[in-house]
Amino acid sequence: MEPGAVSEWEGPLLGSLNSSGILEATAFSRAPALLGNSSYNSSDYSMPFQGSSTMLTAIISLTVFIVGLVGNTLAIYVVLRYAKMKTVTNIYILNLAVADELYILGLPFLTTQNVLSYWPFGSFLCRVLMTADSLNQFTSIFCLTVMSIDRYLAVVHPIRSTRWRRPRVAKVVSAAVWAISFVVILPVVIFSDVQDTFFSCNLSWPEPRDVWSMAFILYTAILGFFAPLLVICMCYLLIIVKVKSAGARAGFTKRRRSERKVTRMVVVIVVVFVLCWLPFYIINIVNVIVILPENSLMVGIYFTVVILSYANSCANPVLYGFLCDNFKQSFRKVLCFRKTNGVEDGDPSVPRTEKITTHDSFLPPRNHEFNGHVQSSQQTLGI
Repeated sequence: MEPGAVSEWEGPLLGSLNSSGILEATAFSRAPALLGNSSYNSSDYSMPFQGSSTMLTAIISLTVFIVGLVGNTLAIYVVLRYAKMKTVTNIYILNLAVADELYILGLPFLTTQNVLSYWPFGSFLCRVLMTADSLNQFTSIFCLTVMSIDRYLAVVHPIRSTRWRRPRVAKVVSAAVWAISFVVILPVVIFSDVQDTFFSCNLSWPEPRDVWSMAFILYTAILGFFAPLLVICMCYLLIIVKVKSAGARAGFTKRRRSERKVTRMVVVIVVVFVLCWLPFYIINIVNVIVILPENSLMVGIYFTVVILSYANSCANPVLYGFLCDNFKQSFRKVLCFRKTNGVEDGDPSVPRTEKITTHDSFLPPRNHEFNGHVQSSQQTLGI
């Protein structure tokens, strides 16, 4: 492209274009930033998606939004509502569902920006939504990392880890995950704004912009994906070694079967997360190295990458329902509006001390500590 020329694809798409020629690692800037230079002429602007294409993207986005909103709201509700759902693993799943819910709530704003070709909601809402978007990215992968470490402790060190694998500890760890995630995304909080050039919600880096953009992409990819993924892989490698070495040993068969079931669910959730997010990080890193071509194929690829990341947030509740019997039963009770007698979970395997726990709180009665929850975890989910 000649210096000063205007790209055919300049302008906001599914987010906003970045004048540095680099894809930003947040939802509202997940668009084909393939400008190759920092010049822009708004009078020559043209949208790559028009007419039926824009309508198609809006329909797909709306479908993902509805499925994700309903699914995650349902997951949050059943964990908070039913006593038997208040286990260590489910507390981490609750936080994952909250992160997914926050993430999916930004999709209508992103779609509106795509349809209108500019950001109409102002600077404050831009900053809020980009912060929530980035917070989900890090909170999700950090929650999955913590869940994998928890699975490692449950399978490899089942006795020694008992004191650490309690709902109270899980809540403290979850709070730490959110706090750490917020600290990590401070650059987004500081630099997100409505760009004067594209009138879109994006990251407005100081000079030199190219250096800041590339540094942020690498920073996000390492801290928000590859480093946690390495920890996750190590956890499951050690779990595999432990399971194989203990393969033929007798005793605690039922508990081991429950542990493997929960471990399998967490593994599937992690694998789906990686499949949905890996393309985005690969394209980001490739675009740091080389300028990707500006054509309709790349526009389609970027749209797929964007929707894939959102699709992960609506896939998780489906996975909970298919892979966890307790989630499946709780979903059925809510959707069928079934009434139960005495307690809302109606599960005979839950000890009476747990059944009298208040419905809307994780915290048990003062003098019961978490013994009821720990016992229930072992009987229902094996955790």
